[in-house]
Amino acid sequence: MRATPSRRAKRTPQCRTRQPSGAQAEIRAGLYQEVTRRIIAELEAGRFPWVQPWGRPEAAGLVPGLPRNALTGRHYSGINVLILWGAVIAEGFPSQGWLTFKQALEAGGNVRKGERGTTVVYADRFTPEAEKERARESGEDAKAIPFLKRFTVFNVAQCEGLRPGLAPEPLPLPERDIVPVAEEVIAASGVDFRIGGNRAFYVPGEDYVQVPPQPAFFEQVNYYRTCLHELTHATGHRSRLARNQTGAFGSRDYAREELVAEMGAAFLCASLGIVPTVRHADYLAGWLDVLREDNRAIFRAAGQASKAADWLLARRPCPEQGRGGEAQEGRLAA
Repeated sequence: MRATPSRRAKRTPQCRTRQPSGAQAEIRAGLYQEVTRRIIAELEAGRFPWVQPWGRPEAAGLVPGLPRNALTGRHYSGINVLILWGAVIAEGFPSQGWLTFKQALEAGGNVRKGERGTTVVYADRFTPEAEKERARESGEDAKAIPFLKRFTVFNVAQCEGLRPGLAPEPLPLPERDIVPVAEEVIAASGVDFRIGGNRAFYVPGEDYVQVPPQPAFFEQVNYYRTCLHELTHATGHRSRLARNQTGAFGSRDYAREELVAEMGAAFLCASLGIVPTVRHADYLAGWLDVLREDNRAIFRAAGQASKAADWLLARRPCPEQGRGGEAQEGRLAA
């Protein structure tokens, strides 16, 4: 929740790029539409993909965590988190570890015959040699061309013969009132963090977070879920990641920022071993409106949520290896 809007953050002008070919543009549009349609269907059914896969009975015993490359230990990010969490639940996989077909061979095993992979997306930019030459001759900056492609990965449960010692599943946190890793994230953020009152909110104009004291929460772990939601909002301040936080309550911009905060908090919770939950389900109608009118909105929001989570996790003292990183195989399509 945000209290008052701040001034519009300055945005870095985007490079003008050559338009992709008709075929490339069609592929990109198809990917955006396919993933967005899936997310909308989940939301319309009352399921929130960023708190899956722990919200269903078939996920009993699955430890919270971000999807990761089982060979490198690096975490996937952005929209790929939602895609892979969805696959874990749909197929009942007991692991958050994923490998490409080639990586399964590198790990001493193979993908079992007949297994179907899960499609993630990879986005990047490249600069053609002709464009580099044009830039050298004109003295202008070279213009990069964005591209988006599909990428197939397999859950480790779909593989056999893998050598021991691959990136292990995270250990569950014990039940307790104080969660030290969450306290570390809060303290290391550098955000003005105030405890008091009976409401949780972030004030962009004055750049501070306020949450009620932990005993005010019936389930005390909800204190940390709430703190991480509001801290995700705080990462959007113009001095940090400079997101647009000017939207009035009920506006599309407000809904977009709340979507980022919801997913960012879920990604943070999963990284820290806390089961994610929905903090603001009452914004569902606004989120659906945003996604229905823009098939890239969920990609953009998930990317911003990953950046927010990475920003906060990177400031922890001695963060665990692999936390906050992303596998090259699963780079976000923003």
